[in-house]
Amino acid sequence: MQTAQRNQIELRACDLDALLAPGHAARTVWAFVQSLDLAPLYARIKAVEGRAGRAAIDPAILVGLWLYATIDGVGSARELNRLCERDDAYRWLCGGVGVNYHSLADFRTEHAAWLDAQLTRSVAALLDRGLVQLNRVAQDGMRVRAHAKAASFRRRDRLARLLAEARAQVERLKQELHDDPAASSRRQQAARERAAREREQRLARALATLDELDKVQTKKGRTDKRKAAPPPDDEPPGSAPRVSTTDSQARVMKMADGGFRPAFNAQLAVDADTQIIAALELTNAGTDMQQMAPMHTQLRNRYGRTPAQWLADGGFAKLEHITALSAAGTEPYVPVPASRNPTIDPHLPKDGDSAAVARWRARMGTADAAEIYKARAASVECANAQLRRRGLHRFNVCGTVKARAILLWHALAHNLMRVAALEAAAAH
Repeated sequence: MQTAQRNQIELRACDLDALLAPGHAARTVWAFVQSLDLAPLYARIKAVEGRAGRAAIDPAILVGLWLYATIDGVGSARELNRLCERDDAYRWLCGGVGVNYHSLADFRTEHAAWLDAQLTRSVAALLDRGLVQLNRVAQDGMRVRAHAKAASFRRRDRLARLLAEARAQVERLKQELHDDPAASSRRQQAARERAAREREQRLARALATLDELDKVQTKKGRTDKRKAAPPPDDEPPGSAPRVSTTDSQARVMKMADGGFRPAFNAQLAVDADTQIIAALELTNAGTDMQQMAPMHTQLRNRYGRTPAQWLADGGFAKLEHITALSAAGTEPYVPVPASRNPTIDPHLPKDGDSAAVARWRARMGTADAAEIYKARAASVECANAQLRRRGLHRFNVCGTVKARAILLWHALAHNLMRVAALEAAAAH
């Protein structure tokens, strides 16, 4: 009987390139990386030949790893580091170069501006090839949980008390290091002082953010007294302003299930014919009411094109934005809010409507508009679902800048897979 011999040393002759099939997704990712403009990333490398400094990891490897990890639904730098040691696809992308989780985590959020430029560059290339037209664009917002927990939100009194404690701790650690340097190793003491100082800075930012929210709420309060407006959707009714001590830019928002959680509002503008993400934004506004015109402007600035039709759900129906899009040459297809009086036809013009708003109301009452509007759910909501499927349920970083970088990685990965699918369909 042959039994297992697991302590036998074996020498296997195998190259990394033979481990992956010719049509493997990792090869597609690497081909896409080679088409990107990596010059800005190479320019940031400080170690140069002939001078002191450790050789840097090729940025192309890090870009390829994060794109493939995003497609694979991996959002943790530690998990990606482990996969680079045991998974053939990730080992192939590394090509024998060692990586560590800290470098991976830093690289993922350090280059938001470069990622944004690559999104524009890649979609512009698709426009030149005729794969994307941007004649009909669909917009939608998706709430993504913030890294901050609900328990980290504090009101003003609690924040002020925590800030005072943090400042006292920083001063105490400084004094301890000054009075008795041998009390502990300098590295440990410096780390403790740095952690306390960072905590103090976070609390100070939280208090500053709370001051801004108080000003906004005071202004809204005056408006509510005049207009009897309902409370904003991004805060639980009747609650006092609160700010997170770990992420001052996160806001408590009303989620799809009706609950209130710390989150960000991710806005996507998608080409309705191909589901290619052409523009995006990340805000901490709890509603979509103010998001349509800025996204339309962003898309025009990115590509110099004005879509013929713009599709969005009823949450974007703001009359000023309807007028702005119409003035720019785009027909907005946004559902008209129903009137509280069932006898009033919402598609008829109202007193005070501009010509553009009157045309929008009449247009949305036609059968052609209903048929065109069907493309919204079949495009941007499908893109949202794909991002969710790849793990975009919660950001594991703090702040809008870093969270937007994560969203850009997801957009690039999504577009890469959509282009591969479109080219495969065209080949058949």
